[in-house]
Amino acid sequence: MHKLVEKIFSWCYPLLKKLDLGETISAYLSLVINIIILSIFSYIIFLVFRFVLVRTMIIVARKTKTRFDDLLVSNKTAKYIAHLIPLLFIYKCVPIILENFVYWESIFGKLVEIYIVLLSLWIIKTVFHALRDYLKLNPRYSDKPIDSYIQVIMIVLWIFAFIFVVSKIFDITTGTMLGTFGAVSAIIILIFRDTILGFVASVQVSLNDMVRIGDWITFDKFGADGDVIEINLATVKVRNFDNTTTTIPTYSMISDSFRNWRGMLNSDGRRIKRHILIKVNSIRFLNEKELQELKKIQLVTSYIELRQTEIDKFNKTYQVDKTLLINGRNMTNFGLFRKYITQYLSQYPGLNKDMILLCRQLQPTPQGIPLEIYTFSNDKRFENYEYIMADIFDHIFASIRFFDLEIYEMPSDKSNFVE
Repeated sequence: MHKLVEKIFSWCYPLLKKLDLGETISAYLSLVINIIILSIFSYIIFLVFRFVLVRTMIIVARKTKTRFDDLLVSNKTAKYIAHLIPLLFIYKCVPIILENFVYWESIFGKLVEIYIVLLSLWIIKTVFHALRDYLKLNPRYSDKPIDSYIQVIMIVLWIFAFIFVVSKIFDITTGTMLGTFGAVSAIIILIFRDTILGFVASVQVSLNDMVRIGDWITFDKFGADGDVIEINLATVKVRNFDNTTTTIPTYSMISDSFRNWRGMLNSDGRRIKRHILIKVNSIRFLNEKELQELKKIQLVTSYIELRQTEIDKFNKTYQVDKTLLINGRNMTNFGLFRKYITQYLSQYPGLNKDMILLCRQLQPTPQGIPLEIYTFSNDKRFENYEYIMADIFDHIFASIRFFDLEIYEMPSDKSNFVE
């Protein structure tokens, strides 16, 4: 190879000297001619290898079942490798072409070496991108922060490339460079603070399985409420339900509190937890006549009959004076309404009956007594979930008057309006 290169580029200078052009003119003119020849050869080598490598990779990609080689083609890895081969050819030819120009040989050789290193990093980057795309096609890795790991590896490689470039430009040994970096490590840590924090956070997020791509998260501090679409070294991108995008620093995922809805989506139902406020002064005992009227409500007919039998037996056993309704045991309109809602929920088709189903009374408030519905819809899709919840509370609002109960509403003062 070396002898062939010498034959290609060593003929010009002797020929020009024979033409009596002078030593200096011959040297410079032969340099120009050799550079032109080198450029032509390099371009031809690039075209040949680009054609061969790209075609070969396309043929291999079509014949193999794996998608990785297809992704190498789409990320143009072969094209960048084709750039590297003529560069190696140029690197071998430079000492011969610039044999009489020692100073230029040193500078040009360094530039070629630096470009080879940078191009090699670019080739590695395309391979990593193909690997990232390939892993994201695998369900096992589709929700992992692969971008973060690739960015960390590339940062390390860029650091080594930077050390190499600086050592080549200033003729400094690697040991001296590492010693210098040790001395300025505090400055480096300050400059790459967010990157270091992001790397540590992305590792913790991955190991603890806190967030995956595709998770629905709510992060009130950053106004995020939507699906995670990207996790990289510095940021987590969330596509909100209004189709806006929120960018969250990765280290905030371990330093601040956020809500991940993955558990709900993986469960058998989506929780409905909502209450209404009942006026306290509308709650009262029910007399015999009212109970007979309420028996017409089919969902509580059997319950009223059973409870009446138990209550009458108790009151008769203890000879309770029922001239006053407060004496002995009684049913209230509020308690009967809670039983009615429980029966209604147990028959509602949109709820998961295998999970908790409650209609409960909460701690009284100045605005009234909260009556809370705590259950789970069997359809977790947002629009269907909202429809189920609205349908249930529509029925509650419409049925509450049959039990002579009142819902608390903030009073309005009509005198505030100007006619």
